[in-house]
Amino acid sequence: MTTDHLIIFNTCPDKSTAQAIAQALVKAKLAACVQIGQAIESVYEWDGQICQSQEVPLQIKCLARHFDAIEQLLIQRHPYDVPEIIATPITRGLPSYLTWIEETTAS
Repeated sequence: MTTDHLIIFNTCPDKSTAQAIAQALVKAKLAACVQIGQAIESVYEWDGQICQSQEVPLQIKCLARHFDAIEQLLIQRHPYDVPEIIATPITRGLPSYLTWIEETTAS
């Protein structure tokens, strides 16, 4: 069992924002892979109102030690006041895939 690797979940208001964030994370070697999903419909409360909007989900595959830097990049580049930044540990995975994450991200 390992907790050295994470998947971080984030949602963006549109595909172009999602693509820009994904590119920045991989270019900075903070993430080995960022998957950009199809638009989803989100229902949430904001400023006392029930809101509904389309968002584009991101799944960010990374090393746990890069979480703080990824969090800062997301806060700086994300248009939301409070962006979704939720990390879950990867407790098991194909060893060669986990090694690839390690080899393609910054030391």
